[in-house]
Amino acid sequence: MDAELTALAEAHGVATWYEDWHRERKDVSAESVIGVLGLLGVDAGTPASVERELATIRTAREQRRLPGTIVARLGEAQPLAAPGVVVLEDGTEREVTGIPADLPLGWHELRSGEQVVTLIVVPTELPEPPETWGWMLQLYALHSAASWGMGDLGDLRTFVEHSQGAGLVLLNPLHAITPTLPVPSSPYSPSSRRFSNPLYLRVADTDAYRRADPPLKEQVDALKPGPAPDGLIDYSAVWQAKRAALELLWPLAGEIDLDADPGLTDFATFCVLAEKHGANWLEWPSEVRRPDTAAVAEARKSDRVAFHVWLQQLLNQQLDAANEVAREHGMPVGVVHDLAVGIDPSGADGWLLQDVLASGVHVGAPPDAFNQLGQDWGLAAWRPDQLIETGYAAYRDMLRRIFRHAGGLRVDHIAGLWRLWWVPPGMGAAEGTYVYYDPDAMLGILALEAHRAGAVVIGEDLGTVQPVVTETLERMNMLGSAVLWFTRDYQDDPDEGYLPASRYPRNALATISTHDLPTAAGFLVGEQVRIRAELGQLAGPVENERAYADKDRAQLLARLTDEGLITAASTPDEIVLAMHAFLARTPSRLITASLYDVLGELDQPNLPGTTDQYPNWRMPLEQGLEEIVVDPRFVRAAEVLSARKGATR
Repeated sequence: MDAELTALAEAHGVATWYEDWHRERKDVSAESVIGVLGLLGVDAGTPASVERELATIRTAREQRRLPGTIVARLGEAQPLAAPGVVVLEDGTEREVTGIPADLPLGWHELRSGEQVVTLIVVPTELPEPPETWGWMLQLYALHSAASWGMGDLGDLRTFVEHSQGAGLVLLNPLHAITPTLPVPSSPYSPSSRRFSNPLYLRVADTDAYRRADPPLKEQVDALKPGPAPDGLIDYSAVWQAKRAALELLWPLAGEIDLDADPGLTDFATFCVLAEKHGANWLEWPSEVRRPDTAAVAEARKSDRVAFHVWLQQLLNQQLDAANEVAREHGMPVGVVHDLAVGIDPSGADGWLLQDVLASGVHVGAPPDAFNQLGQDWGLAAWRPDQLIETGYAAYRDMLRRIFRHAGGLRVDHIAGLWRLWWVPPGMGAAEGTYVYYDPDAMLGILALEAHRAGAVVIGEDLGTVQPVVTETLERMNMLGSAVLWFTRDYQDDPDEGYLPASRYPRNALATISTHDLPTAAGFLVGEQVRIRAELGQLAGPVENERAYADKDRAQLLARLTDEGLITAASTPDEIVLAMHAFLARTPSRLITASLYDVLGELDQPNLPGTTDQYPNWRMPLEQGLEEIVVDPRFVRAAEVLSARKGATR
């Protein structure tokens, strides 16, 4: 790659090479770099255009123009090329010759000459998270006599009430869907990360239902869906039933103020347009493909917009009710939400935030040992340059909306706050490259909004991540992730045995498994090998996979035996309980137990690499909520985890 193209790419945070999974240098093709630069609005198609773009960069530097956003850490001064005026959040103005160290945390404004830029003062660290334990819950998989075909926020409230002294409940993402049919099952490809999924509403817990007369209640109750014939969750059937019920109750909703939250009204407008024109806004009529057109302004006046605003208000009320129960039960953390790494580009945020998203890009991952062709997750990505120019307003808004109803936030693929793998249109997943973000801004804003909400932050930093990710999380008192299946003695043991409990990281959320990995019971019988072989998902001979699984299981049993937690006569249930006792011995600040593990479920919630071959995200737990909270295995696991030294409530 020529020097000018390399310089242009570096100036825009586009990688021209990276370390692959072998820790070896992998050069990116010029075509990929040119494609990604194009997604950033940079023309690198010819030598002349590259030179023009470089000249623009040089001119900006010579003029000493400020970036659209400046991030400063609390207590740290920064120089400025010219004096200016800082306007604080409260409206106070201060004349400055540099960014002073005594500025308060918050979102301020810096005026210097003709420039007005966003100045964000962020914490250097969060308070230390408490040491406690809790439950890791796929909420949709819960079911009770009161829920309609899947777990809902009423079930969440009941579960918190019967959580056996837990300090937190970690949920799957509750992000919003596009309210059309069919409803996608994955919670990690949402329409919007700023709003919530109405499928989780408990219809009978709404004020409108409580005010309804008996005949109307009977009408609503009759809409409750029965079990699906295949025993799986039918999200489309659930949405059809709840939508019909809520439409019956809508006349009892009362007055809806569409001016109270313009961002919510914009989202509701998208929902109405999607109901009319289809789920993919890229296929809508041209006059409504942008949210700032006259046709969209007209659509915003619809009574149907108020209906979708009302649904989000109901969700907020029920989320708040669950959080209130968590506080009443003395949970030191409470309900922890999960932030998906991206959004469906055809959904609500793709439409509303299109000016700060890279049009046409797909986020994914480079080739590795398990996915040698790379991964294309089909998700949209922030444009780092537009985040800077807009003062990170969209990112801030997303975090604020989530933290309003959360005691903590798990950030999926937190390494994406440093860099993301972009795949240009028309190219394969392996033909992408990394685009870098400003981690001081991305992490600092996350810390600022978490600090203001009094919330903890957990980063999913599994797999191959740069050391700076883990180091920064630790410095800022954000937790990383320690999964039993992955926490091995790679350096000291040639057979990669399991790490002793005492050597687990302090700054972590420790778990047995994740939604993408075998359950505890499944691991003990090699279910992950059986199902992958059955579906043709194995890279090598099944005999090799079985041998590896047998060795892996033997190593785990050896570790549990060495810790004095099991004997040769231990039953599978006793071994699973011993896994939880093992976690209780670790110094990790947070520990969570999954119902799939505690209750002996064989099937993992999601099998990566599959779509329709496996019922990802659609399997309910075998037992109902009423049975789970009194199951001896549930109670015993809670007793084991509650006994950990230093745990708080």
